[in-house]
Amino acid sequence: MKRSFLLSLILVLGSFLSVSAQNIVYSEPDRDDPRTLNFEVVGKMNGKFLIYKNARDDHFFSIYDTDMKLSAKVKMDYLPERAKILGTDFVSYPDFAYFIYQYQLKNVYYVMAAKIGSDGKIMADPILLDTTAGLGYAANNRIYTVLNSEDKQRIAAFKVSTRNEKEHVITSCVFDKQLTQLEKVRVPIEMPDRNDYLGEFGLDNEGTLVFLRESSVAQNESINKVSLVVKPLGSINPTISEVKVKSLFLDDTRIKIDNLNKKILITSFFSKQKRGNIDGLYYTLWDKQTGLELLNATTVFSEEFRADVRGEGSAKTAFNDFYLKNLILRRDGGFMMIAESAYMNSRGNTFNRWDMMNRSPFFNPYVGSGLGFGMGGFYPYGSGLNAYPWGSPWGLNSMGPNNVTRYFSDNIAIISFEPDGKMEWSNVIRKTQYDDNTDNYIGYGLVNSGDQIRFLFNIQDKRSNILTDQSLSPKGQIDRNPTIKNLERGYDFMPRHAKQTGSRQAIIPCMFRGYTCFAKIDY
Repeated sequence: MKRSFLLSLILVLGSFLSVSAQNIVYSEPDRDDPRTLNFEVVGKMNGKFLIYKNARDDHFFSIYDTDMKLSAKVKMDYLPERAKILGTDFVSYPDFAYFIYQYQLKNVYYVMAAKIGSDGKIMADPILLDTTAGLGYAANNRIYTVLNSEDKQRIAAFKVSTRNEKEHVITSCVFDKQLTQLEKVRVPIEMPDRNDYLGEFGLDNEGTLVFLRESSVAQNESINKVSLVVKPLGSINPTISEVKVKSLFLDDTRIKIDNLNKKILITSFFSKQKRGNIDGLYYTLWDKQTGLELLNATTVFSEEFRADVRGEGSAKTAFNDFYLKNLILRRDGGFMMIAESAYMNSRGNTFNRWDMMNRSPFFNPYVGSGLGFGMGGFYPYGSGLNAYPWGSPWGLNSMGPNNVTRYFSDNIAIISFEPDGKMEWSNVIRKTQYDDNTDNYIGYGLVNSGDQIRFLFNIQDKRSNILTDQSLSPKGQIDRNPTIKNLERGYDFMPRHAKQTGSRQAIIPCMFRGYTCFAKIDY
């Protein structure tokens, strides 16, 4: 009996230790890397970790082994020599990745794809996906948006022409996993109101392009009209369905495709009056096959929840700085909403959500999910990350001697909903973060292992950042986990640029003595 009890106790303790234990290993800083380095963690392929790096006109892949030792550095000599790369995207698979890049030569704009092996070398000649000829200007940013479906069996590259205010034209190219073109179509979208614009796009597993057409009362105002646009693969006639907004004013709208249950979720913060305080969350659910609305509901945030999430402000304005960061779908049709408080100021002027055009200061609706976990997180720097992004994306002169742009990132609000739209539970992760002239070290990253979601973020202690993580259970319980082992001094982590590379594994970029390096965390 005693032996049985002791055995059970050992098993329980062993299980607990295996769950709570973490191990972290660091790559050596590459002294050959310039200090102003753009980078992106592409993923894990054949047991190796592939990281894209770019400095000025040099583009290369760094290959790391399981101990984060640099095993190879491969220059991308197939890129055009006389052209600037204007956009990069990656679609990674277990044994290869597609590197999709955009550039302009003379008056022709190109979007290309190269198949990259786990050794960082190109596996075949680059493939031309599409071109735009007759460009009468020198582009300084990407023209095409690249999306991939959840199962990565469909890849789309599309562009939007807004020359005609009454009719925007989408040119969409859709490919299969082998980059065989399945369609190239030109789809006109009527824009009946003066302040109409296109919102977030998504691509489902069948190759259907799904997006929002939104309208506001005036420029930089809250959204008062929304339409759902669905364009199936092989069709040039999209279905445009008006979404019932119920006399609300929406803000920070998001769209999420539920491929398993064949549904489309649209959600947004809302206020009951124009430029009013955020009152709650609006959400509507559509059946993708019938095109019918299944659910249209709102949740008004309680005074208790407001008091829980607020920072230094009042309960009335508690959610005014929150923006939707992640939408996570459950197999039963329920979903989880994760929002974060984010704002910035420059020379003492704080920019509110109307200054941000109804979008998070970290959000760009025309940039795909090349970053993070593909769960709806958006940041403004496209596919490449700059370790020193001096200057604000909003045109603020952060480098001026008397002008500092300070970025803030505070509490995280989490709400879980049942399939019928009823709120199940809510919770808050408390944090206070800020940094000057860069937002790389604030915010959070996610590791979703199925049985829990880990939030990785820095806690600021005096002049140091300490990486910590808190785990969220399916029932909404938040646990503060023990300090991560092997945290060495001198490493500054960028958790919001982390990339999940396994069910319990992530690569987190960090800085060490001014050089970029990467840490692998295994749970």
